[in-house]
Amino acid sequence: MVGCRGAAGSPVAELRGLRVEVGGRLLVDGVDLRVVPGKVTALVGASGSGKTTTGLALLGEFPPGARVTGGVRVAADGPVGYVPQHPAAVLNPARRITALLHDIARPRVRGLPRAERREAARALVLQALELAQLPDAERLLRRYPHQLSGGQQQRVVLAQALLLGARVIVADEPTTGQDALTKGRIVDQLAAVAARGIAVVLLSHDLDVVRALADEVLVMRAGRVVESGPAQRLWSAPRHDWTRRLLDEGPMDRPGATEGQRLLEVRNLTALHGKATVLRTHRLSIDSGECLAVVGRSGSGKTTLARCLAGLHRDHGGEVLLDGTPLPHTLRRRSRAQLAAVQYVFQDARAAFDEHRPVLDQIARTAVRLRGVDAQAARDEASVTLTRLGLTDDDLPHRLPGALSGGELQRAALARALLAHPRVLICDEITSGLDTVTRRGILDLLAGLLRERDDLSLVLITHDLDTARLAHRVAVLDGGELVGERDG
Repeated sequence: MVGCRGAAGSPVAELRGLRVEVGGRLLVDGVDLRVVPGKVTALVGASGSGKTTTGLALLGEFPPGARVTGGVRVAADGPVGYVPQHPAAVLNPARRITALLHDIARPRVRGLPRAERREAARALVLQALELAQLPDAERLLRRYPHQLSGGQQQRVVLAQALLLGARVIVADEPTTGQDALTKGRIVDQLAAVAARGIAVVLLSHDLDVVRALADEVLVMRAGRVVESGPAQRLWSAPRHDWTRRLLDEGPMDRPGATEGQRLLEVRNLTALHGKATVLRTHRLSIDSGECLAVVGRSGSGKTTLARCLAGLHRDHGGEVLLDGTPLPHTLRRRSRAQLAAVQYVFQDARAAFDEHRPVLDQIARTAVRLRGVDAQAARDEASVTLTRLGLTDDDLPHRLPGALSGGELQRAALARALLAHPRVLICDEITSGLDTVTRRGILDLLAGLLRERDDLSLVLITHDLDTARLAHRVAVLDGGELVGERDG
């Protein structure tokens, strides 16, 4: 990974004393930010610290009902581009990539003779894709968004921003859920953008990426900037206690050895996407009380394997057995006890919640539906579980999902799965969008659950080697094949 160091200049965007309040709750409290051409400014901090609210302020976007004070100034000679954590949400699924990009390019060539416009627009599209570091552009342009990987979708959104002539790019957790190779490409991609004189505002929990890219770092906590300065100084001599906690790489609280009985087993599993075979796993098992990490590059088949275990990917052959009994391939055919036994926590927690119902109600519903628990008892258990996961604000459980940060929603999703009292808990990249303090807390909690419940097994789908160290065993996938297993 290679960082970038652009030339200094006048700011192309600036926040002065920004204060954002919603329903009496301060999201951002007096933030100052100067965004300079060719520089990478990183905002780091725990989930809910105000990073995304601050970044979106540069686009003039605020939460519904927000009371905003302070100054927001953006240069008039170019828009602010935004690359969200989950780019699929901003790409029209019904249109091919070529249509999405040409719609943006056409207005920029209207002044040319009609005969030249088509080729000129195409040249602009290919140039933007090259700068976004998307190889094989000709083949990619024919695809729909769902036919791209998350990393490819992200770079298409970046290409859209570049086509619009953005002078500032706000990149929100661009490396979440990506393997080390893909992370390196994203760093190179953002460095190339900054080298062209475009300002980059990086919102990230990934301190390795921040180290590689950032010129300036702002550390946020509870809506305030608690420390800021040049990246090298902040890494070598942090001044605030919270900064030191974020940078701390203390030892992990790992679970002990296990000698449980065979709980879940995969036999001759073959999964398809359309007509293409994307996964072949002849045999894989997990014992009660065991933690199994499934690792591999993006596109290796990790999530497809996890979805087959959970009954979320019905187009597969072979068997998934629980206690020696084959599980139905689909959720609809599984009994209530089987649904409770195998629980899945999604990487994109926001998409897994109903945006119109309070978070606490959705978490408690799991215990009511799958365990037959009384509604009030379920709400009480949900509140205790949320507190244990570090969500301690009294009003947070009663908010709608849109009022929670990505990291807060991820912990709420974990709480919802735990209320089923599962025997197999499948966690798909659930720590990838969390800061170091919260991530370590979640991993310690999972280790504690394994110690407390010898009938619980954990399947971790992860790119993060620190997360994989929690596991007793590691299974490695490559190209849809199980290529090896080793002790954790």
